Amino acid sequence: MKIRSFAAAVFTMWFSHAHAQETNLVKYVNTRQGTNTKYEFSYGNTYPATALPFGMNTWTAQTGKNGDGWKYQYFEHTIRGFQQSHQCSSWVNDYAVFSLMPVTGKLVVNEDARAASFKHENETAQPSYYKVKLDNNITTEMTPTERGAHLRFSFPKGAGSYLVLDGYTKMSMVKIIPQEHKIIGYVNNCRWAPQGFKNYFVITFDKPFADYGVWENKKNQLSPKSLTGEGEGIGAYLKFKDGETVQAKVASSYISPEQAELTLQTELGQYRTFDDTRKAADKVWNTLLGRIAIEGATEDEKATFYSCLYHANLFSHQFFEYGKDGKPYYYSPYDGKVHDGYMYTDNGFWDTFRAQFPLNTIIHPKMQGQYVAALLDAQEQCGWLPAWSFPGETGGMLGNHSISLLADAWVKGIRTFDPKRALEAYYHEATNKGPWGSANGRPGWKEYFTDGYVPFSEKTQGATAWTLEFAYDDFCGYQLAKQTNNEYYQNVFGRQMYNYKNLYDPKTRFMRAKDAKGNWIEPFDPMDWGGPYTEGNAWHWTWSVFQDVQGLINLMGGDKNFTAKIDSVFTEPGTIKVGGYGQVIHEMTEMAKFNMGQYAQGNEPIHHLLYLYNYAGQPWKAQQHLREVMDKMYNATENGYPGDEDEGQMSSWYVLSAAGIYSVCPGTDEYVIGSPAFKKITITLESGKKFTIEANNNSKQNVYIQSATLNGKPYTHNFIKYADIMNGGVLHFEMGNKPNTTRGLAAEDKPFSLSRNTAN
Repeated sequence: MKIRSFAAAVFTMWFSHAHAQETNLVKYVNTRQGTNTKYEFSYGNTYPATALPFGMNTWTAQTGKNGDGWKYQYFEHTIRGFQQSHQCSSWVNDYAVFSLMPVTGKLVVNEDARAASFKHENETAQPSYYKVKLDNNITTEMTPTERGAHLRFSFPKGAGSYLVLDGYTKMSMVKIIPQEHKIIGYVNNCRWAPQGFKNYFVITFDKPFADYGVWENKKNQLSPKSLTGEGEGIGAYLKFKDGETVQAKVASSYISPEQAELTLQTELGQYRTFDDTRKAADKVWNTLLGRIAIEGATEDEKATFYSCLYHANLFSHQFFEYGKDGKPYYYSPYDGKVHDGYMYTDNGFWDTFRAQFPLNTIIHPKMQGQYVAALLDAQEQCGWLPAWSFPGETGGMLGNHSISLLADAWVKGIRTFDPKRALEAYYHEATNKGPWGSANGRPGWKEYFTDGYVPFSEKTQGATAWTLEFAYDDFCGYQLAKQTNNEYYQNVFGRQMYNYKNLYDPKTRFMRAKDAKGNWIEPFDPMDWGGPYTEGNAWHWTWSVFQDVQGLINLMGGDKNFTAKIDSVFTEPGTIKVGGYGQVIHEMTEMAKFNMGQYAQGNEPIHHLLYLYNYAGQPWKAQQHLREVMDKMYNATENGYPGDEDEGQMSSWYVLSAAGIYSVCPGTDEYVIGSPAFKKITITLESGKKFTIEANNNSKQNVYIQSATLNGKPYTHNFIKYADIMNGGVLHFEMGNKPNTTRGLAAEDKPFSLSRNTAN
């Protein structure tokens, strides 16, 4: 009896340990994935964000100077601060930033002089925990909450123990309250926000101050014993007992100092120690990462997958806070007023409408419902639908892709907004040009409406790209109107969603630019970047007909010509021709680096291309190329991406593609099938149901789908519907090392196209 009990106990302990090991997924995530990046070449343009999923703030080590968009570069060897961050792209910099830097020896505040060297082997970089032991023997640790963080600084004995708070750029204020072991203040560094924008912060410490003062980072002047200061770059410094270990709890608010204090209590008050906060953060991330369980992957493949899944769940950032009543409210980055409800920011939809939001509709449908409702509130406060919010509207990039998010949500049954209000907002967007960048309203909207394209000129750089994306957005407007029986807007947008045809040149078989009189712009070289194309060339942009791939196939003369044209993307030399840019930009060098002809996975315009083989009778080519791209271009290291990660888009592409599906046309309820990267992926849905993708006999060689079943029934379609995923079940593939050239060729097996289907 005792022996059996002991054996049972041992088994229970073993099982519990094995289960704990299995669910400790944060260990696979390397938040430094993609950080070995510079202006000239991007392996991701990421930084090691310690944050909770979609948190209002992230925290990161800072290797770059204050104000530098490249805030953490893997090849740098000194850290000058640990900062609160919100940055979604190096190219637009950051906002609402302040930093803390531990200093030993004598007090040094200058950001260059205080920088301390470190080695990556002394660094731990996980979503819920960052740790680095600097070469001066100071150890810094960080763990996050949604609107705050818990930090721990361990100083070496035998030297001074200082902490420097840097007010970063622009105006800031600090107030030191020694008797409460506290600093409060604000920073207002921000490019796109109303006058009066402030990020209020509160920091409490578990140890008393031995000394303190205020300083400013322009001339690095100190004001010893001063308790308060306000001005450009104003910060504070604290001295602690020699060799002290200090914990700091930080929270911030865009609403008020009082709200920052409330958040500090609600988010961090329950955690007595740093380790308590870390355990809670670990649990949040392990739960989320565990919602997509993979089997049959190597340790390196697990690291790649879960590092990408982490990046896919950082943006957009929550911009709402919880009041005393526990209800959400927010300071609007659009009108500067406080409103009830939800708001999200820090996202560029030109990048993310393609995969990041279609992934959210699967794993975060509740949040996506809040998100699309907030888009219309943002439009009301701003006058324009968001295109790239940071935190207010920047008008960056191109297209009016808020309508993609709205239509995609509605088609998938996420109906948290008034569709008439959405259509009216989009119509305003489509028939006006806003005061900001090329995605704020529509440049050339009158010509687009009357002539069916935006004519190219010196003033309309990117005109061909605009036309193609406007036509897709108009399809989304049409789709939402049709779904809600709004005949007026159905007629308006239905007229324009085929405008892509007006720029197809049958002679060259490329999408080209026309002048105002309808003449093709000459000379034409499909390898020339820029000019009428945005961050690409004709080889990349010709395929941007998400809504009507069959229509594009027809223009090219049928399936054979179409697939041969895709084949040519890979057989053309990877020659770089700077074209309208006049110089090499990083997207060009990234394309050339991977040596796949004119295929440029490093930027968004071509992300859907490989899946187009499914529309033209050769799905096996999609399967082969997709596996090659996943294997060749993605890993969990500092060189982890083939280009800018872009607010989760590059990662979401990988997560969906590794599962064997991809959203070629958001605004429909279909995901196109590729080739699963692993033997089994199980997605646990918000409802608790599970959707499993099995790939029997899957391997590096067995990339081709031989046959498939859905819930035990033969399945020949090259797509799967959203409802089939959300209802739970099993999509089973038999894999092999040779293409099955007879599967999925019937018309009904091809994914949605306007020219073949009525809009679903």
